[in-house]
Amino acid sequence: QVQLVESGGGLVQAGGSLRLSCAASGRVFVGYTMGWFRQAPGKEREFVAALNWSGGRTFYADFVKSRFTISRDNVKNTMYLQMISLKPEDTAVYYCASGYSDRYSYTPTVADFRSWGQGTQVTVSS
Repeated sequence: QVQLVESGGGLVQAGGSLRLSCAASGRVFVGYTMGWFRQAPGKEREFVAALNWSGGRTFYADFVKSRFTISRDNVKNTMYLQMISLKPEDTAVYYCASGYSDRYSYTPTVADFRSWGQGTQVTVSS
């Protein structure tokens, strides 16, 4: 039973933009904080951004601030990650995830998310 499905990845030149989408089933979307993570080859999965269900607070990793924007459409049960000014170091598989809670007061980590998508590849060429 697939509950989170990412799309929108691809190959883009440095400086370009992409918008990732995460289509979710209601049971993992409604009432839960949603997040984006990424994993590059040979590296651990790392936090990118998150958006609380309650209050709408957003969290961003320092390396993406002002370049990436997380948003969610609570009618379509879909989350987005708008990425601009992409850099080769942004190359990774990007995962969406559903948290255990409706809100976090701290920047959440991998351990704070319970459901994961299969990922979508983002490749940024120099």
